[in-house]
Amino acid sequence: MSILSVKNLSHGFGDRAIFHDVSFRLLKGEHIGLIGANGEGKSTFMNIITGKLMPDEGKVEWSKKVRVGYLDQHTVLERGMTMRDVLKSAFQYMFDLEAEMTAMYDKMADVTPEELEKLLEEVGIIQDTLTNNDFYVIDAKVEEIARGLGLDEVGLDKDVEDLSGGQRTKVLLAKLLLEKPDILLLDEPTNYLDEQHIEWLKRYLQEYENAFILISHDIPFLNSVINLIYHMENQELNRYVGDYDHFLEVHEMKKQQLEAAYKKQQQEISQLKDFVARNKARVSTRNMAMSRQKKLDKMEVIELAKEKPKPEFHFKEARTPSKLIFETKDLVIGYEEPLSKPLNLRMERGQKIALVGANGIGKSTLLKSILGLNPPVSGSIERGEYQEVGYFEQEAKDSNNTCIEEVWQAFPSYNQAEIRAALAKCGLTTKHIESKIVVLSGGEKAKVRLCKLINRETNILVLDEPTNHLDVDAKDELKRALQSYKGSILLISHEPEFYQDVVTDIWNCESWTTKLV
Repeated sequence: MSILSVKNLSHGFGDRAIFHDVSFRLLKGEHIGLIGANGEGKSTFMNIITGKLMPDEGKVEWSKKVRVGYLDQHTVLERGMTMRDVLKSAFQYMFDLEAEMTAMYDKMADVTPEELEKLLEEVGIIQDTLTNNDFYVIDAKVEEIARGLGLDEVGLDKDVEDLSGGQRTKVLLAKLLLEKPDILLLDEPTNYLDEQHIEWLKRYLQEYENAFILISHDIPFLNSVINLIYHMENQELNRYVGDYDHFLEVHEMKKQQLEAAYKKQQQEISQLKDFVARNKARVSTRNMAMSRQKKLDKMEVIELAKEKPKPEFHFKEARTPSKLIFETKDLVIGYEEPLSKPLNLRMERGQKIALVGANGIGKSTLLKSILGLNPPVSGSIERGEYQEVGYFEQEAKDSNNTCIEEVWQAFPSYNQAEIRAALAKCGLTTKHIESKIVVLSGGEKAKVRLCKLINRETNILVLDEPTNHLDVDAKDELKRALQSYKGSILLISHEPEFYQDVVTDIWNCESWTTKLV
């Protein structure tokens, strides 16, 4: 039986069409991977099926009484609530049932025997619901999920306002998993998770009995949890049974078959047109020419989809810096409280270093301290000479500029053609280039920021989770560009398959943090 059915869906923003006549069905227990390049409309599709966005055309129908859980990273968490409060709110409907049951018990003293019997029956149903849904072991369930996602290390009594982006996402994900909805909708859930917790979520989803739709560009993770692929491309949504690797094989084969059919048809069209042109004027052959023309008019012409621009990243390199990149002496990083033991770290020219470890232990804070953006609690940092640093922040504030204006501000000497060419090289189409940054997808925003980074001359790159939101092609190209970069790199990433072939050294930050991990 289908939990969700989408019929003849069409949607667009301005003159940019996202879907055209798309249909989709979700059955009980299906584990779906929703894939496609940045900007093809995956998050838009999620917003339409959850009712946050009205489609231009088409119908979205959920089966009755289905409970939907959506991991939305823009959810507002109220100040004053602790993590424990947020997690327990997953069971709000059960607390409401308990209150209803208590009110019924209070009524029982003043009712007739018939009404009493009816109330006892209703109380029995509520009691069974509460027991079957683990209501009486809520605290144990909260602790178990919090442990799995590493929230117990942060402290469940911490105010949600004081959490980092990664911790916030973990709280939302934990609440969602505690709700045990009939269908989970997960939009890039691994973006802010570290390796150990990605592994935990992987096991959880492998054993998950209900249906889920997962958007993820982390292919090893995706492959390990799904059994169906829905691919978004050129305003279409196509279904493939199996994992991502199997989809790639079938998709490539279909593409080759279509190209072969297209070539054959183009040859036939050319011959028919040639015959018509040569024979329509002569009386003896006019009828044959007319019948060929009719065949041409009736022919359903095969169209090949336009190739999407593939990103090309080539970092511009500045003059060689001094041998020392940075050296710290008894450096303690943090804000009000220290996040590290005294650190004595040294990085030299040519090193490419990955900082790894659980979220919230201070990796981003260390980068900001080294760059001088965050004053240390104590200790000192010495930086070498002739440094041209390119910094990619984990999350940047949305700008109200168009992509062209954004890059123009950074490079006022460029003309418009040069700016358009630079953005196109990063895999953005004309429609994206002329759009405001706020309406772009997460991956497209990241490509605009990378465009500004690769067009500056640098000799040190400081990258904080640069692969978050990037599609597979962009991620592969960024990996290649970083491998061929001659400068030094300091990188935070939670994807071993991305950083292992890039870096010369791996620093595990869990060995020096003051946080419990």
